[in-house]
Amino acid sequence: MAESGTMTPMSKQMQDCVEACMTAHTMCEEAMSSCLHMGGQPQMQIMRALMDCSEMTRMCSDMMMRRSPMAQEMCAMCAKACDMCADACMSMPDDEQLVRCAEACRRCAEMCRAMAGARM
Repeated sequence: MAESGTMTPMSKQMQDCVEACMTAHTMCEEAMSSCLHMGGQPQMQIMRALMDCSEMTRMCSDMMMRRSPMAQEMCAMCAKACDMCADACMSMPDDEQLVRCAEACRRCAEMCRAMAGARM
């Protein structure tokens, strides 16, 4: 916190990471809806990955925005969840919704890995 009692502005890197997390969260939520309509066992495994990633990306962006001292560790965990989700989504490469979700998750994972190694 700055001396005046206000928080210092977020770095461009952190802003970009928060945006990537929010985008991945939205894409996961939309993909979950799509998977629910498909049904079947393979979709249930993808659903688990989507749910984990959706929650993790939302929590990670929240923690960065409030400058939590645990944000770096959360970014590392979020990157792992995003990678797992992208892999699960790509198990159905013919589903356009899942492919777009995988792309958003890969971008988020990249950004979160960078933030996990950055000084916040």
